[in-house]
Amino acid sequence: MKNPGQPKYEIGDIVVVTKYGSVGKITSIKMLDGQYLYEVNESGGLFKENGIMLLTDYKGEIFDKEQIDIEYKFFFGDLVQVKGYKDELFKVVGFRTEIWRYQEDAWEDIIYELTRVNDGEWLEADEAELILVADSEHADAFLKKFGFVYPVKKTKKPLLIPAPKEQLSHKIDCLLDKYNDYKTLFLMFNDEKYLSNLHVIEKQLLNLSLYKNENLKK
Repeated sequence: MKNPGQPKYEIGDIVVVTKYGSVGKITSIKMLDGQYLYEVNESGGLFKENGIMLLTDYKGEIFDKEQIDIEYKFFFGDLVQVKGYKDELFKVVGFRTEIWRYQEDAWEDIIYELTRVNDGEWLEADEAELILVADSEHADAFLKKFGFVYPVKKTKKPLLIPAPKEQLSHKIDCLLDKYNDYKTLFLMFNDEKYLSNLHVIEKQLLNLSLYKNENLKK
């Protein structure tokens, strides 16, 4: 038992932030206005003694944070071919990961942004659609050896690879459900974080709609 005037917890103690049910380690202790405040997991946030509890004493529900490890197969400057674009070469100029979480489903999509070597046209493709031709270190040498010239980028009009219609429709339906939920929460609480989520979903719906409309034309 700590003596009066000493902090109740010590650096290294494993505690639960009772408000969130999240577990962490005390990484710093500070004194402010006569009371001890505790930093958990170097987060920068400070908690009062009555806001945390030793994990061994906690009887409530624990909420685990999900850790997602993403392994990228391609990187900036890599020279690739894309399935469906025979004999054409592309360079990787960007990539992103879209994380999808729903009550009964979950997946991650890695999307690569590419420019076509012969005319600079922009293309988005899934990781499974790409075949490595030369890594970034050897890409320019490969192009020079085989007589290719990499041009200045002309436009960013997307060339779209068809996605399976069932998966596309499922994503759109899930996003619409989420959109309606966040819209209801925003109308109820007028919290800006819900409005921000609405804008993100609107952008995702727009991107998926572009894919869908392009596929219908083919």
